[in-house]
Amino acid sequence: MPDKAPLFVTGIGTDVGKTVVSAILVEKLKADYWKPIQSGDLDNSDTMKVKRLISNPVTRFHPEAYRLTQPYSPHKSADLDGVSIDLNQIQLPDTDNQLLIEGAGGLMVPLNNQHFVVDLIEKFNAEVVLVVKHYLGSINHTLLSLELLKQKKIKVRALIFNGERDEYSERAILRSTSAKNIYIPQLAALNKASVEDCMRYNEL
Repeated sequence: MPDKAPLFVTGIGTDVGKTVVSAILVEKLKADYWKPIQSGDLDNSDTMKVKRLISNPVTRFHPEAYRLTQPYSPHKSADLDGVSIDLNQIQLPDTDNQLLIEGAGGLMVPLNNQHFVVDLIEKFNAEVVLVVKHYLGSINHTLLSLELLKQKKIKVRALIFNGERDEYSERAILRSTSAKNIYIPQLAALNKASVEDCMRYNEL
C-alpha cells in the first residue's frame, strides 16, 4: 500500500459536486479512483463519469464493493436489492498509488442499521476532502460535518468550495476550521478540458 493515507471525498450533502471534484483531484494527483458503494445509475456510474473526465494514463479504476440498482440511500437500496452492506466485506483495493475514495452523499448517510459513511472513513484511516456548495442551510451542514469529523479525530485534508462564491458563508465557515480551503469555480462545461483547467486550483 502507498505511504500516503487514502483521500476520502465526501460532501455536506448530495449534489454538491463530489464526482467533479474527485475527477479534478484524480487528474491532478494521478491517483487511483474507487467508489466503494454505487447506488443506482449503474449504466452511468460515478466511476464511468470520472473515467470520461480524466486524461492521464496512470490512474486505475477499482471496482465497486457494492453495485446497487436503486437510486436511494445505500441502506435502502441494499434492502430493496435483498442484500446487506457489510463493512467487513469492503476492503481497500491493492495499489501502490495514492488512492482517492468517493463516498455516497454526506457523512451520516446510513450504510446499514449500524453504520454510516463516516464509519467507512474511520475503517480506512482516510483523510477527508470535504466538498461544500453554497445554498440556504449550507453553513449549518458544513459546520455540523466539521464538528463530527473533529469528534471522530478524522483529519480534514482540505475544504473545497465548489461553484459560485459566497463571502458571508465562507467567512462563517472558515472561522471554525483551520483546514486548507480551495475554490473551484462554476464550470461552464464539464469535460476533460475543463477538468484540466481546474487542476491549477488544487493545492493538495
